[in-house]
Amino acid sequence: MLVKPIHLVPPGARRSASLSPFAAQLQRELRGEAMFGLADRGRYATDASIYQITPLGVAVPRDQDDLALALDIARQHRMPVLARGAGTSQCGQTVGEALVIDNSKYLNRVVDFDPAGMSVTVEPGMVLDHLNAWLKPHGLWFPVDVSTAAQCTIGGMAGNNSCGSRSIEYGNMVHNVQAIDAILADGGEGRFTRLPDMPEQGRIGGIVRDLQSIARRERNEIAERVPKVLRRVAGYNIDLFDCQNPRAYTDDGVANLAHILVGSEGTLAYSRRITLRLQPLPAHKTLGVVNFPTFYQAMDMTQHIVKLGPSAVELVDRTMIELSMGNPAFRPVIEKALRGSPDAILLVEFSGEEQATQVDKLKRLVELMGDLGLPGAVVEMPGAAEQKALWEVRKAGLNIMMSMKGDGKPVSFIEDCAVPLEHLAEYTSQLTEVFHKYGTEGTWYAHASVGTLHVRPILDMRRGGAKDMREIADAAAALVRKYKGAYSGEHGDGLCRGEWVAWQYGPRINAAFAEIKQLFDPDNRFNPDKIVRPPKMDDAANFRFAPGYRELPHSPVLDWSAWNVVRDPLSGEQGAPGSGGDRSGGLAKLVEMCNNNGHCRKFDAGTMCPSYRVTRDEKHVTRGRANTLRLAMSGQLGEAGLASPEVKEVLDLCVSCKGCKRDCPTGVDMARIKIEARAAWSARHGVGLRERLIARMPAYAPLAGRIGGALALAERIPLLSGWVKGWLGLAAQRSLPRFHSAFLDGARPAAQPGDAGEVLLFVDTFNNHMEPENARAAQRVLEAAGYRVHFNTLPGQRPLCCGRTYLAAGMVDDAKAEARRTLDALLPYVRRGVAVVGLEPSCLLSLRDEFLGYGYGEEARQLADASFLFEEFLLAERRAGRMALALKPLPAARILLHGHCHQKAFDAFKPVPAVLQWIPGAQVEVVESSCCGMAGSFGYEAEHYEASMAMAELSLLPAVRKAGEDVLVVADGTSCRHQIHDGAGREAVHVARVLAAALEGVAVS
Repeated sequence: MLVKPIHLVPPGARRSASLSPFAAQLQRELRGEAMFGLADRGRYATDASIYQITPLGVAVPRDQDDLALALDIARQHRMPVLARGAGTSQCGQTVGEALVIDNSKYLNRVVDFDPAGMSVTVEPGMVLDHLNAWLKPHGLWFPVDVSTAAQCTIGGMAGNNSCGSRSIEYGNMVHNVQAIDAILADGGEGRFTRLPDMPEQGRIGGIVRDLQSIARRERNEIAERVPKVLRRVAGYNIDLFDCQNPRAYTDDGVANLAHILVGSEGTLAYSRRITLRLQPLPAHKTLGVVNFPTFYQAMDMTQHIVKLGPSAVELVDRTMIELSMGNPAFRPVIEKALRGSPDAILLVEFSGEEQATQVDKLKRLVELMGDLGLPGAVVEMPGAAEQKALWEVRKAGLNIMMSMKGDGKPVSFIEDCAVPLEHLAEYTSQLTEVFHKYGTEGTWYAHASVGTLHVRPILDMRRGGAKDMREIADAAAALVRKYKGAYSGEHGDGLCRGEWVAWQYGPRINAAFAEIKQLFDPDNRFNPDKIVRPPKMDDAANFRFAPGYRELPHSPVLDWSAWNVVRDPLSGEQGAPGSGGDRSGGLAKLVEMCNNNGHCRKFDAGTMCPSYRVTRDEKHVTRGRANTLRLAMSGQLGEAGLASPEVKEVLDLCVSCKGCKRDCPTGVDMARIKIEARAAWSARHGVGLRERLIARMPAYAPLAGRIGGALALAERIPLLSGWVKGWLGLAAQRSLPRFHSAFLDGARPAAQPGDAGEVLLFVDTFNNHMEPENARAAQRVLEAAGYRVHFNTLPGQRPLCCGRTYLAAGMVDDAKAEARRTLDALLPYVRRGVAVVGLEPSCLLSLRDEFLGYGYGEEARQLADASFLFEEFLLAERRAGRMALALKPLPAARILLHGHCHQKAFDAFKPVPAVLQWIPGAQVEVVESSCCGMAGSFGYEAEHYEASMAMAELSLLPAVRKAGEDVLVVADGTSCRHQIHDGAGREAVHVARVLAAALEGVAVS
């Protein structure tokens, strides 16, 4: 299902001479990774909560034997242990002063599958979406569909007793776990399953007997104190033997001992295999989006909607709607769901085997809303594609909320309170009044169907937020008790709700929980201080932004003022850029936008994060990089800040694909941050020869073009070529680019004006000197479309350049100088309405991205607004009715198309297949690919060759190899074409050459 992770550094290769005996033994004996560096531990010190506790070390076991070995070594040294999956917990369950064991990289296999019995057994690191993709061909799925399904692991879901959007139909995690094979704190192993199948003797048998004894003793207290709502996940499931409600967790009323481990947050045993109950995939789904004028109406009417038998009823409030509208990926999706300007919407889904039944239920929903006084309030979405798109927006709810700028953030601590539906409207209304009392607002979303709304009041945890958090929590608890609800309804206890376990259940049951912990883990080594004897939720020593948190002074080379704003939580207004005292000019604020939710760990068809996809290492994912940057910029890794070796290391495999710029819902732009960090490193350590040669390529490319034949000959002499590549640190396996006579040396505008107007063709260094045939083809197409084509030339000077090669070396001043030169030359064209059209995505899109970060203000904005990729321009002009191309069929009708990362990041890829479809008979297939792995000079560098090829092998190269010789391979990126050539032995061509050939109906040449 996933490629095998590559190992760029052999395990243990960076061992420290000063390790403790425990750390030294773990690194010596573990076949997986054992990490004890400050930055490595810092990346595992946080999860999606507000807390940060540095672990003792991090172990990443290679397999089940390695896992058992890590636990054995920890037991020998009496070290605490903390199991971790994707680290998406929102309450601090996966942070602590312990050895963190990361299951997600290797322990992610399907172990057993019984399609007839509809069950599957998986290792704890299996990601939910990966499991459901594996099950889909069998017509089955695991229905506890949490919003973090693309990255969360089954082990973490079991630890938290996760629930998901469709729990109203399928129940919580505890209702869907059949068995858990676990390792106990003393090293013993056992299978926890149905009571009749449990051993009666030995260590496990003794635990079962003692659990039954505790449950019988506290039977009356359980009946009195355990909340009578579906969503209740606090403490341990002590009521699993409950005779008063025998079907609370199982269909047949027979107790299942796996359920004592579900929701235990890894405090009782270490799960190594989990057996799950599966469900048939619903054959048909319909979705109705109900728009409400007021939030209160949405809450009040939910109790009537659930009587229609929906599989999900999910809330999106006004704040989330507005934030989604500000996200270019989500805006068109959310707009389709709205009627006017609602204060809240409910996503009401019906699913089942019969399509007619679901359609009928949707009609009944429309009728119900009319009867309730809201005719026309329902937007009907019967189509699967539009449903999926809207559910993706809902799933991104947490990330969308965290995209608020400024120090005030929505804080998770009361977000899982669950109340009976008949009280939901009053509860939310009164809690909103509490927020207003403390000068803040709450953002609401999630599971209206079961009375669990995720609400996060906006607090500044650096300036008085902890005090407000405590008082708001007290008020919320009083309301939960008033309405007989559960204080912890989905995301578990962890650090932010652990102390409320005793409040919810009372002293007797709380003492019983301590007994249960003692039964399983008498030395308190498994995830200590969770559930039993937890710290106070507002213990500032455990906060990510603890007292004394600071930001190191930093003089940025880019303009970060857009991030340096303060948002008023009540009005939503933003202060002026520069407010807030951020000496880094907003850079630190951007880094801190990462909420650790782990969205960047997903493996779907999106762009990010290619380096994580091939290494599966936390340090090579956007979250790990952001955490490292935050630690460095706050002095927690020393005083070097962005110039530290730890920052250089985590950015080493960042290919600046800009996938995070689009795919990260909170907008952490790692490619731009890398420019700042590389500049800091270069200022402190200098720029190497290889980097200088690559950076200054636009300057010496004219000379290289004049001696291109000699350079090509040198490339064909193995000894000479190998020596040069070795001297420069280039990969021996790579073919070097060929330089040719420059296209722009002979390019001239047509003598006569074009019927369609003027256009400026921005020919970059690569298409000017290395593949001039692309520029010739583009000129031909534009002139055939009726345009007079100008070029980016200056009399007596080398052509204008975007300066991107300088950025890769940290030479930002040189890049700015190139940008200034380009602005001065192009603005006269722009101001008279001439579009600037480019061929190379990374170069042209620099005019729309990096140029805006140089501090050139409105001038840069004007050029950005007038700059288009070749296909973008053609499509826009055709839609405006200003041009048409007379194209003929090609000899090769089938086209395999790969999109450049930057095209995808700027939503500029869709025009590419669109213009190719203009060719009569063209059959375009798009490769669902991430980064090609070449990424400018990255893939040429010897130390990056293996990672580069691994990225290409994810999907691009296999798709190219599979394509027949009669299939035309198309890619706009110079790097992409070179990677395809080196990796698959095929020539890929630019779209301009394809269209130029279609003007005559001849083969592409």
